[in-house]
Parts: sequence; structure tokens; C-alpha cells
Amino acid sequence: MHPAIPHLIELQRVDHQAALLRDELESFPKRLRDAESKLTGARSEVVAAKDGLAKMNSERKKYEFEGQEWKDRARKYRDQSGAVKTNDAYRALQHEIANAEAEIAKSEDRQLEVMMKAEDAERRVKIADSQLKEAEQSLAAEKKTIEAQATELKKKLEAATAEREKIIAPVPEDLRDLYARIAKRRGGTAMAAVRDEQCRGCGLRVLPHIVQELRSETSEEVYRCEGCGLILYALEPIPYTKAADGSANASSPASTN
Repeated sequence: MHPAIPHLIELQRVDHQAALLRDELESFPKRLRDAESKLTGARSEVVAAKDGLAKMNSERKKYEFEGQEWKDRARKYRDQSGAVKTNDAYRALQHEIANAEAEIAKSEDRQLEVMMKAEDAERRVKIADSQLKEAEQSLAAEKKTIEAQATELKKKLEAATAEREKIIAPVPEDLRDLYARIAKRRGGTAMAAVRDEQCRGCGLRVLPHIVQELRSETSEEVYRCEGCGLILYALEPIPYTKAADGSANASSPASTN
């Protein structure tokens, strides 16, 4: 196996880790939008509930006004009934009084019905106000959490980037390019282990002599799977080590297959 392969294995591990960190960072704006959407919905509920209450209060005042008008008419007819001279006029006034009292009763029934609806509307306003406060608190907490998580993730991403630079330093330029091209096409994965003479990337059989080459410490060939194109490595790779100065061991360039 080519001496740069252990570095590429570590490189893929760090790249996968960095990709997960980036994905999590990219999920934060959506989390904020979801929280803000809940807040917008809660605000709309408050507006709708208050509009409903205002409508009920308006209707109640309307029926109160109408009821008062009919009461005034009934009072006027009663005042007039004492001054009429004929039975027909008296009966006519009594009819008007009865009609006014019937309308007063209807108005009072309507007022009672609207009052009950208004009580429900007031409860909805209180509930909507409470939910709005919860949504505001939730959004504030979510923002605080996301800011803290983003700070921590950025630190981890910076550390992963720094580690990547150390890992890739001894890898020949041609292998860096090969790794990058494959990873770009395969969603960030460029390496595949070989187990039981099979590529773990696609399951295609790997010839025995290639498996032997992958396990050899003296081989400087790079082999790719004929099925998926991933760079192959043995399950018992050459150990990845670091020199005393902290940099990875240097390795010589090798051809690609």
C-alpha cells in the first residue's frame, strides 16, 4: 500500500467530521426561521383573538343601543296611553307596547348571547397572549442556544481545518488532486476499505494480488475500485504516525492505477 494512504484515511475522517460540523452550522438558520415562524403565528393569533373580542363588544353595544331604543318607545307609548280618548287608540298603543317589549326581550337575549361569546373571546385573547409570550421566550432561548452552539462548532471546525492541513502536508500533490476529485464526485468519500476481498464502497470483488499489494508495506501503488472508483486500502493499514515536530511522516509520490 502506498505510504500516503494512511494519511488519506485520516484525511477522509477529518473531512467527514468537518462536513458534519458544516451541516449542523447550516441548519441553524432554519431553526431560527422555524422559531420566528412560531412567533409570527402567535402574533397573528393575538391579533385575530383581539379582533374577535372587538367584534363581540361592538355587537353587544349595538344590541344595547337597540334595546334602549325599544325601551324608550315602550315608555313613550305608556305615557301616551293615559291620554287617549278611544278604545281603538288605546288598543293600538297596547299593541305597540307589546311589540316594543317583545323587541326588548329579543335584544336582551342577543346581548346575553354576545356577552357569552365575548367571554370566550376574552379567554382566547388571554391564551393567545400567553402563547405569544412563550413563543417570544422560546425564540430568545433558541437564539441564545444557537449562538453558543455556533461558537463551539466554529472552534471545532477551525481545529478540524488545522488538523487537515497537518494531515495533508506529506501527501503528494497528485494524490491530493485525485482524492479531491473523487470526494467531490462521491459526496465527500474518496476511500474504501477492502474486506474479504470486497470493496466496502460497492461490494465489487477485489483481486487477491491487489489485496496483497494493499497489505504490503513496500508497495507504492495506489489502487482504485473498478466498480465505484474509490481509492482502496486494506483493513490493516500502515499506522498513521506523527513526527516529533508534530507533522505527519513524509511519503514519496506514487503512481495511480
